[in-house]
Amino acid sequence: MRRDELEHIIRAAGAILGDREVIVLGSQAILGRFPSGLPPEATESMEAYLLPVNDPDGKKADLIDGTLGEGSMFHDTFGIYAHGVDETTARLPDGWRDRLIPVENANTMGITGYCLEPHDLLVSKYLAGRPKDLEFCSAVVRAGLVSERTLLDRLRRTACTQEEMARVAVTIRRHFAEREKRVRDQGMSR
Repeated sequence: MRRDELEHIIRAAGAILGDREVIVLGSQAILGRFPSGLPPEATESMEAYLLPVNDPDGKKADLIDGTLGEGSMFHDTFGIYAHGVDETTARLPDGWRDRLIPVENANTMGITGYCLEPHDLLVSKYLAGRPKDLEFCSAVVRAGLVSERTLLDRLRRTACTQEEMARVAVTIRRHFAEREKRVRDQGMSR
């Protein structure tokens, strides 16, 4: 997904919900901080996870699924789609809402999509631990877009078991070690 496609989804979600704000969870939230220049693995998803700002009964999330979701006319027409979610979808570090990155411009037509800050996003992806999540995290780390220290700090501020914390910390350190090795190897080959 490109940044302009995410902006289109934000605009469409605001229009169907009658709201001026939506929160973007999931991998495409990376486009909030980095609108371009991302590795292909970071933008290959054609789906944006959207959390309606005020949706106590889940009906707005269902509306997103029905009108902008996979297999919808929107999806068939534009090749991208949205999935309405609730706050239990992602485990996020304490204070994540204070770090949201607003995306609002002429293309969103006054609708603001608040995207997860990249470190918060990666912590949630590392905790999910699916192969596609780990590939995404590895690509973002390889691109030098996040800090190991900040990731580990945010992980400590996220509700998870000690076993999960240990597993994720090992994976984060491994991804950064792989990046450092790649940088060293490239330097030697010049």
